[in-house]
Amino acid sequence: MTSNNTQSTTDIGLVRNVHKLIADTTMTMRKQLARPLTLAEKILFAHLRSPYTESGGDRPAEVQIPIRQHSYATLYPDRVAMQDATAQMALLQFMTAGMDAVAVSSSVHCDHLIQAQVGADQDLARALEANMEVYEFLKSASERYGIGYWSPGSGIIHQVVLEQYAFPGGMLVGTDSHTPNAGGLSMIAIGVGGADAVDVMVGTGFNLRWPKLIGVHLKGLLNDGMNGWTAPKDVILKVADILTVAGGTGAIIEYFGPGTKSISATGKATICNMGAEVGATCSLFPYDHHTASYLSATGRAEIAESSDQIAGDLQVDPEVEERPEDFFDQVIEIDLSTLEPQISGPHTPDRVRPTSKIGEEAKAEKWPLTLSYCLVGSCTNSSYEDISKAAVLAAQAVKNGLKVKTPLLITPGSQKVHDTIQRDGLLKDLEAIGATVLANACGPCIGQWKRSDIEPSTPNSILTSYNRNFPKRNDGNPQTLAFIASPEIVVAYALFGRLDFNPLKDTIDGVKLIPPAGEELPAKGFSATPAGFIPPSDDPQSITVKVDPASQRLQLLEPFEPWDGNNFTKLPILLKAKGKCTTDQISPAGEWLKYRGHLENISGNLFSGVTNAYSGEVGTGFCLIHNVVEPYPSIARHYKAAKWRWTVIGDNNYGEGSSREHAAMEPRYMGCVVVIAKSFARIHETNLKTQGVLPLTFVDSATYDKIGEKDRISTLDLADLAPDKPVNCRIVHADNTSEEFSCSHTMAQAHIEWFKAGSALNLINNHHSRLENHLKDTPRQS
Repeated sequence: MTSNNTQSTTDIGLVRNVHKLIADTTMTMRKQLARPLTLAEKILFAHLRSPYTESGGDRPAEVQIPIRQHSYATLYPDRVAMQDATAQMALLQFMTAGMDAVAVSSSVHCDHLIQAQVGADQDLARALEANMEVYEFLKSASERYGIGYWSPGSGIIHQVVLEQYAFPGGMLVGTDSHTPNAGGLSMIAIGVGGADAVDVMVGTGFNLRWPKLIGVHLKGLLNDGMNGWTAPKDVILKVADILTVAGGTGAIIEYFGPGTKSISATGKATICNMGAEVGATCSLFPYDHHTASYLSATGRAEIAESSDQIAGDLQVDPEVEERPEDFFDQVIEIDLSTLEPQISGPHTPDRVRPTSKIGEEAKAEKWPLTLSYCLVGSCTNSSYEDISKAAVLAAQAVKNGLKVKTPLLITPGSQKVHDTIQRDGLLKDLEAIGATVLANACGPCIGQWKRSDIEPSTPNSILTSYNRNFPKRNDGNPQTLAFIASPEIVVAYALFGRLDFNPLKDTIDGVKLIPPAGEELPAKGFSATPAGFIPPSDDPQSITVKVDPASQRLQLLEPFEPWDGNNFTKLPILLKAKGKCTTDQISPAGEWLKYRGHLENISGNLFSGVTNAYSGEVGTGFCLIHNVVEPYPSIARHYKAAKWRWTVIGDNNYGEGSSREHAAMEPRYMGCVVVIAKSFARIHETNLKTQGVLPLTFVDSATYDKIGEKDRISTLDLADLAPDKPVNCRIVHADNTSEEFSCSHTMAQAHIEWFKAGSALNLINNHHSRLENHLKDTPRQS
């Protein structure tokens, strides 16, 4: 199914093999299940290990059918993609596996470590100087182990993957939560931690709890009734409004219906990208003429031709569209013809209202009405079409004598997009209204933004076309209120300068803006050169991957200790989180990104953004060794030095947000062995499992309220740990009274083996060592 393709695009032979497998498997599974299939099911079954066994005659094959939200299955993705911040730890883990090359096509994309400050050229030059050690490590490791390397400035990982690697019917895992962006090209693309990526790169496959299916039925046509202002962004903001940040947990969101045909391929990618904000495993659109056009425009006409051959298998079966409630676990209907432009925020992507309502709400909430910044770009909205709409609006503004009243920053998604919009004059239009063009990188979306316009902790409002708006996410300032909208809405608000504006009705200095149509694809085609790609070395054995023992940026990994077979007794509680406890809060980015390859150093940020349920303070708790209030990283270091193992108590949707596995590795490194929460976000729960931490969920969520700051937690029956079997625990209160409670978990037997071994990587290494010893001790035959 897979091949070790190290080109800058996906090999057509691999695509044809996958398409044949989809066609064959879909036919077999329809017979076996005696029902039609959704698109997600077709792709999953085609990538499932031993989905069926061949049988003779006309008899259907016997199939082991996974049960939704219950069974775990091993899938074999076609590709792995890693961004530079997470690739460091992923490659450090891969290096311990002892393999000479990755078993699956893989790529590294340098997009996270470029800080936005002045403009594209200066920011990129400064990043190259500041991060040279890390870039050299990533480049040499890529050359050594058969991985494609995209240099700094090439573009944001998800935009480059969409342009170069994504293909209909394929399966991708990526070390970033917005990997589902590739679902815009009808690909199952799942965000994972580095350890999961390593599993795939060494050839052992990807372990996934079989997802439930949420169908989103799109009716009507985009912009049929909203005067042209409604964008694909508004579709996913509406879905976030309906599902909330936890409503898609454990699910694939599959879009279907006539409305999908009115959305471009990159518009579909925007919607799939932000599915991460509702906790979805991934999101998916059917293959159509927009997909084919985009593939052809990006130099992949052969992939479009292969997709055309199985077009019916790259969509839901007709009966599914006719009776979706019979095949999806949940169905949402959205009429695109009546959908208004939306704005979400602040502080959470699921606080959504129409643009017509934001002004009155902002006044009622006493939010700063004047916008301090407007920003267009990120992996979510930086395609040619997005920048084209922004530029059309800018040209209209120039014609009417308007300039931005709020500073406007623009981030192209890739060098291909940058070169194309520069050639077509779109950059000139944007700069004419006062916009600043940043490097082709994540920048302010992930906190890589050095602001100088306001003092730290100054209350202010910003509007972006990004995907996340948690406190401190963009600029490190907890008082920045971040709102999210489509690129064209962001530019319109930049021209007005305030939140109390409705572009559908209001004027700017007497000018009524006309909604921008933009161009789905460049009329002259894209810039042809995939700038910045470096293939693996032709002589990989000659490449040395060096990590300086004295480095403050990179650190070789030591295996975590395996479980000793005993219960955890009287574990101190490092923290009890109140409310949102995102991965941004567990392991903040921003200035800490420079330590993503150094586990010891980055652990200095551990839980620094988490709210203490006992005190209401952020980033501090009570140290049971010193009997004083200290920062969480200090408490963790003291417990580690004393060889104390400890636990964490979490609220709802613990670990929401980014896929960063550092939020699991740091606690593990510092001594965490158990996390008990009301509920978990999918990726973070998986990351805890892969690092050997036991994630438990309260059977009775009221138990959360009974746990005091100086209490201790014991497990009672870990020797009997088994799938679907509760784990009993005990609270030992500070006054020595105690009470027992029960926890559930989602550990499959494979995860239990990870826990016993100390981590998933330990288990892989153990198997690899045994295999090497077996081969060494086995006489060779001539």
